[in-house]
Amino acid sequence: MADIVIINPRFDISFWGLEHCMPLFGKRANLPVSCLALLAALVPDHHEVTLVDENVEDIDFDRLGRADLVCLTGMSIQGRRLMEILDEVKARGVPVVVGGPMATVEPESLEGAADVIFVGEADETWPQFLAEWEQGTHKTRYAQKDKSDMATLPLPRVDLLKADRYMFGSLQISRGCPFTCEFCDIIVTFGRRPRLKTSEMVIAELEAFERAGLKIIFVVDDNLIGNKKAIKEVLRDIIAWQQERAYPLTLFTEASLDLAEDEELMQLMGLANFQSVFIGIETPNEDSLKETKKLQNVRPNAGSLLERVHRIQDHGLDVWCGMIVGFDHDDPSIFDVMPKFLVDARISAALIGLLHAIPTTPLYDRLKEAGRLNDPDASDLYGTNVVPLGMSSETLRDGFIQVMQDCYAADAYFKRLDTQFFDNNFKFVMHQLPYWKGQRLAWMKRCVLNYVRFGAVAARLLSVVKDDALRARYKQQLTRVVRRRWREPHILFVYTIKVAMHYHYSALAHALAQVDEKTGAMPDAGRSFSRAKRPVETAVAA
Repeated sequence: MADIVIINPRFDISFWGLEHCMPLFGKRANLPVSCLALLAALVPDHHEVTLVDENVEDIDFDRLGRADLVCLTGMSIQGRRLMEILDEVKARGVPVVVGGPMATVEPESLEGAADVIFVGEADETWPQFLAEWEQGTHKTRYAQKDKSDMATLPLPRVDLLKADRYMFGSLQISRGCPFTCEFCDIIVTFGRRPRLKTSEMVIAELEAFERAGLKIIFVVDDNLIGNKKAIKEVLRDIIAWQQERAYPLTLFTEASLDLAEDEELMQLMGLANFQSVFIGIETPNEDSLKETKKLQNVRPNAGSLLERVHRIQDHGLDVWCGMIVGFDHDDPSIFDVMPKFLVDARISAALIGLLHAIPTTPLYDRLKEAGRLNDPDASDLYGTNVVPLGMSSETLRDGFIQVMQDCYAADAYFKRLDTQFFDNNFKFVMHQLPYWKGQRLAWMKRCVLNYVRFGAVAARLLSVVKDDALRARYKQQLTRVVRRRWREPHILFVYTIKVAMHYHYSALAHALAQVDEKTGAMPDAGRSFSRAKRPVETAVAA
């Protein structure tokens, strides 16, 4: 029996990490990367496996020194820390293997640093390696020939996660996306044909998270609706499971904007208790959308970007979005257009980043051929490896910082939030269902719990925030939601979470403004924004 340790390095502070407000919820991290529990499940039973997520616990390197094998997984944004861990483990003479998004898109950066590298999906190559490693016949590089059959994957070892330290669970239903966005590496890694787990597998994972005490689940698919026909069947089974148990779990996910074009799909997602959906809008500039082949966002017959976002919101789904500055068709006017678009769209949470060319993507190949990729030093200086076409690198960097400050100033953020929750009286689907007439006791328990949650988070927030002006603004917003929507405890709780999230976003915007006075270099926070992948992209199996 071998002692195997699988590690996920810590992330830098980022939009998605919500690090500044995690203590308000009594948690250490937002969610575990989905590959950890899956990798553990793929280890044969005769080995002992330990999961270490540095985002919720410190690494005991002496403990690693006693292991027989250490496995590291991580994205490029985790690269610096991943390399530090590699050095520490190698110094202790322990064999170490690396997989995941960084190993897939930048394998050359790991050559010589790791004993074994896994490229791409590793649901087949990871067990293959373990069998060969036992026999002393393993290779130094593994690249899975075929895409994984999702219906054959084992139940992830959720029981090995330190679940009480996370705010959300992470579950994957499908891999792959049918679209061809130039800057995205998903179709390179996972392909354009979406592959799904069976409903039985999905339900088993939901039950595992419920047993672990995680009541909010992020479905980490890159595009949940890539295969609309297939996901509808899964959603119907999730609905039946949720209603049999009085809706024990809240779900959120990522989907493409063409969700707005499918009435049945929006209804099914709402009935399944998907409450929020992240959509890659990217930019209100249609020329830039066409440039980057984000053609699903440019469909005149389906309505404008704003009309489609509002249609999704009107179906009880809270929209988060990704936005990017630095496309070839962007000029400095984009820095004024983008904040206005978010106000009109009523989207409070927007991941805004600099365009970054990921190796293996069509964008990277195009810019490399054109000689428009920054070297590492310039990438650090300007926050991106892309040399922009419509403005100088300095203008792009400074404009991005200004957009972040404009969008996450308290007045701007709460204008977007209040337009949605007060002016448009936003409601989630699940809390309006006739279903609850037959579940009155469960409904009352849910209401009481949400009142308690609202009070607890609000009290923590007002005690933690030291800035007098900010604390006064939060108190004002919380008072307003109580006066306007006190009969809806779920809205009170969600609104309070969004107030707490502003505390995180405000801190990020402030950090972005700290450009090095001597060199003009972008602070680490800015580089994290341009290089970070969305959380859905942590699902590479190794």
